[in-house]
Parts: sequence; C-alpha cells; structure tokens
Amino acid sequence: MRKYLFLIGSSLCVSAPAVAQDENVMILTRRIAPEEITVVASGSDQLVENTGQSISVIGADELDAIQSPDLATVLQRLPGAALSRNGSTGGFTGLFVRGASSQQVLVLVDGIRVADVASPGGGTDLGTLSASGLGKVELLRGSNSVVWGSDAIGGVLAVTTRAIDDGLVASAEYGSRGSVNAESGFGMQESSYEFAVTGGYTETDGISSAAGGTEKDGFRQWRGQGRARIGIVENLGVNLAGRYADSRLEFDGYSFSPPYGLIDTPEYSDITEWSARGGLEYVGSDLRLEAAYAFHDLDRANYNPDFGTDPTFAAKGRDQRAELKGLYGDALNGLHVRFGADHAWERFSTTYDARKTAESSSAHVLFGWAGNQGLDFSAGARIDDHSGFGSEWTFGANASWNFSYGWRVRASYGEGFKAPTLYQLYSDYGDDALSPERSKSYDIGIERGGRHDALHLALTLFRRDSRDLIDFASCMGTQCDTRPFGLYQNVGKARAQGFEVELGTRITPNFMAQAAYTFLYAKDRTPDGFNQGNELARRPRHSVSVSVDWTTPLSGLELGADVRMVSGSYDDAGNFTWLDGYALGTLRASLPVTEQIELFGRVENVTDEQYQTVAGYGTAGRSAYVGARARF
Repeated sequence: MRKYLFLIGSSLCVSAPAVAQDENVMILTRRIAPEEITVVASGSDQLVENTGQSISVIGADELDAIQSPDLATVLQRLPGAALSRNGSTGGFTGLFVRGASSQQVLVLVDGIRVADVASPGGGTDLGTLSASGLGKVELLRGSNSVVWGSDAIGGVLAVTTRAIDDGLVASAEYGSRGSVNAESGFGMQESSYEFAVTGGYTETDGISSAAGGTEKDGFRQWRGQGRARIGIVENLGVNLAGRYADSRLEFDGYSFSPPYGLIDTPEYSDITEWSARGGLEYVGSDLRLEAAYAFHDLDRANYNPDFGTDPTFAAKGRDQRAELKGLYGDALNGLHVRFGADHAWERFSTTYDARKTAESSSAHVLFGWAGNQGLDFSAGARIDDHSGFGSEWTFGANASWNFSYGWRVRASYGEGFKAPTLYQLYSDYGDDALSPERSKSYDIGIERGGRHDALHLALTLFRRDSRDLIDFASCMGTQCDTRPFGLYQNVGKARAQGFEVELGTRITPNFMAQAAYTFLYAKDRTPDGFNQGNELARRPRHSVSVSVDWTTPLSGLELGADVRMVSGSYDDAGNFTWLDGYALGTLRASLPVTEQIELFGRVENVTDEQYQTVAGYGTAGRSAYVGARARF
C-alpha cells in the first residue's frame, strides 16, 4: 500500500501540463494584503475570494487592535466558533467549530500540526498557545480532510508568526491579578531572504480554577518562535519554522468525598513543547514544489505536593512527518492541480502505558479551474493508509462565482475523518479494532466583499453529519475479563446544522464595525443510544460577537469596544447540567506617543459578569490591563 501511495505522489509531479504563472508570484505582483490570502483551503497560498469554502482571516492590524494575548479572545470574533476553558488562564481551552468537538479541529502553527498525540482525544489545548507574536489567524469552517487528513472534521485553524520587516519590536502589559505579558522580536527582509523571531513571557496569579474555591491558580510561560526563508539559487530556497514553550499551570482537583466535585488543591502541571519544520521550496513560472520535514513534541507532568515530589502522572507524545506538496498550473486564471503526499510517525507513552507507535501514509490531488468569468472550482480526493485501521478515502469539492459588483455565491462539500488516537487504540481501555471517525459537511452562502472591505455581508447555511464517533463505552462481552470498566468503541452519530451571518462596514476611513451571529443546532443521533436526541455538550444555539473601532481626531487616539453574547447550553452529554448564557463586554484604547511608541489599555468583562463555560470551573471577573508597544 505504501508503495502505491508513493507512486501516486510521484506521478502527480510529472503528469500535469504547464499552463501559466505560480499563484505566489501573481499575488506579490498585485500587492494583495496578507489577510486576503489563505492557506487552509488548499494547503498553499490562495485568495480567499477564489475559494468556495467558509474561511475567516484575522491579520496583524486587527490582532493589534484586539490587544489580548489570549487566542480565545481573538477567535470568539469569528462566526461558528465557541470556546470553553477549564478555569484560570492557561487552563485547557477547547475550540468548537460549527458544533464539532474540540478534538475534531486541526490546529497548525507555521504549518506544523500541534495536537497532543499523547492525550486520550488527541486534540489541541489552546490555553498554552499565545496570540502574542502572531501576525495572522485563519479559520476554515467545515470538513477538509482531502487536504489535511486526520482531525479536519470541524475545521482547520492555522496561525502564523508575525512578519517583521526590518528592526526590533517589543510590547509589555500589566494588569489584574498580577498579570504580566511581554513580547519582543527582531526581523529582516531582503530579496534573497527574510526572517522573524519572537520571544515572550507570561505570568499571572490567576483565579481559583474551582468555581467555589479561594486559592488562586497561577500560570507562567516562557516561549519563543520564528520562521525564515532563505534563497539558495534562483527559484530555490529554504523554509524554516520553529516554536518552543515552557509552561507551568496550577489547577484544582476533584474530591471523591464530601463536598465532592472540584475543590482547591495544590496541584500543578509542567508542560514543554518543541516543534520545528524545515524544507526546500522550488518556485518556477508554472510549478511550485516543497519538500519538508516537521515534528511536534509535547511532554506533560502533573504534580501534587501532598503526595511527594514525583509526578502523579506524566505523558509524552511525538508527531513527525515527511511532506511533499506542490502546485502546477495557473491558480488565478486557468487549469491547475495541487497535490501532496506525506508519511507520519506517531508515538506516545504515559505513567501507565508503555510506549506505542503508529505510522500512516497519504496522497491527495485537487484539480481546479479559475475562469475569467469569476468562476472558481476545485475538486479532489485523498487516500490515507494507517498502520492501525488500514485505508481511508476522502473527497471534497467547492466552487465560488463572483457574479456582480463584488457579490459572490459559494458552496462546498467536504469529507473528514479523525484517526483513533494512540491512547484509544493501545491503552488499557483501548481497542485496536477501532475505525476512524467520519464526517460529511455541506455549506452554501452568498457574500459581498470580505471581512476587511468597506462593506461586508455574508449569509451561510451549513450542515455536518458525523458517524463512527469514538466514545468510552461500558464493558460488554468477553472483553470484560481484561477491561472491567469499559473500552473505547465507534458508537456515536451526530448532526450539526445552522447558519451564520456576518456584517461589516467602514462607514468612514476612521470608523469600522463588525458583527457575526451563529445559530447552531447540534444533536446526538446515536441509534438506540442513551443520549439519542440530546443536544451536544457545550454547543450554544446562539452566539453573537460585535466589535467597533474608531480613530478619533485627537492625535491618533483609537477607541474600541467588543461585545460577546452566548446563549445557554448543556455541560454534559446526558443534558443534566445547564450552563446559563452570558454577555461580556470589553473596552479598548490606544494612543501613539511617538512614531515608535504606542500606549494601550483595555478593560475586559466590564460588567463583572459571573458565568461558566465548563460546569464547576471559575471564570475571571472584571479585569484591567495597560501596556506599551515599541518599534525601532
């Protein structure tokens, strides 16, 4: 099978006819703004307006306006996105896209997959991923495993390190609960090379993770990241990216005696992450090729001082990949083909589980057409071969038609799958006969302009059907002899459907307003299941985000406000525990002091709203922060 996949990938490199110029060259020539370009749709640079998929992009200017180093604050501006957090800053933060589980969203940092392969669900914890140092955030809503393979059921989140033209940048802020966030970076850009490196530190006393607790749970993180492009000879260069983060998170544990539930405990977790990606890229007049190697390591150790100095639990996971991807043809005007192949190695071990490994190989191809009548179309297929469950095919297609005065209609169909995690396959509760989780998603929309245009209007209808969802099931049959508490099985079915509305306007060059509304109905459809007909946990039916920014006539003083309103939802699959809805407001301001220095400040949760996104876990009340940015 692996030989078959290799032949597919190799044949794609030599079979398609040359037709025109590489899309990257065209984009540079037209001076397209970075926030108008996306990589999550097809795996390589593409204009957002040329894809039929639902994609939102937040650029560097908008990130600066938001101010917050919390990535969750950034993402809640976007339609289809809901977030939950286990208590204090740094606590586990999950992203639910259009009702998909937080473990069914693929997360990329500078093109590197950063899922925790040692965790039971194999998802990504956004609590330790800072927005500081980022220059771009992209969110694709809908299944797209044709391009990205496993995990891309609900969508794809890609964040990119900030580009720094030439010089030094730095920022620092201080605020409530002794919170400190500092970031600095240096970069250079020339015709033959460019690079940017940033580093930062975050510390906060935090709040009690237990909603009823009094002991504060703090968070501390050192981090560094960067990326570079170096030209070797004409049309050939080296791409490099890397990230390091060392975090310590204090958290609360459960009491299995009265009062039961989450209580103050002295527990904490040390988390270390390493990731890197490097490769060669060829960019010609009609062909672009990149071959790269990437890895992501995550080590986690939990401690409870009441039980000594040794870890109470430790887990290590590694994901490493060899990748080949390319573009042949003219992606802006005419026929083109995008293709890729990769081989991945995963391994994990925990305090209770010996080291286990798995391998997979894949190949995919997307045929596209960009017509001169405003019609863009793309369709393709992918095959994955996994050492645990065998082969899996996925398909997808999308189209966009710009028909009149900036208006376009778009539609997409995508299939997704998520491979069983190593824990689900090989732990004491695992089953090596598991199949992948699978999904089919559909959406159709009409849109005028983009998020950063003078006028933006969008309406999107969506639906996703998921099956073979993996859940922990009670023990049955002969397996009870070795697993008396149960095991993981493909037992679940679900449907999520609804619509999204986006509005944006720049009334004057100095005044900008944006709004996003999502209606979501996510339902458990497991045949004869205990929770059949129930709403999926932590998926609010209604969510609204509104932001307003105004540059005043007073020496460049900028004022802004954000409002986030979320309806109630159930905290559990059985629909026994209800989470009330809430409304949060933020006020922001910034003032340039000189051409190099800017002061800023914000107040979050202005009304001091008391709310929970996870039952039993506390959330921060009113918080104020002040800071400064500098560029030299």
